[in-house]
Amino acid sequence: MDHAHLGRSGLSVSRLCLGTMNFGPETTEDDSHAIMDRALDVGINFFDTAN
Repeated sequence: MDHAHLGRSGLSVSRLCLGTMNFGPETTEDDSHAIMDRALDVGINFFDTAN
């Protein structure tokens, strides 16, 4: 997974982001956890939680 540095912060985030807007009403808690676990397994560490 490619990552990008965030300025001089020392932080690095994946270039792919997992959008979680529909988690909750559209996705069960167990499915949401499984999706996030899989994303982390493949190197995604950038999660968009905004509405």
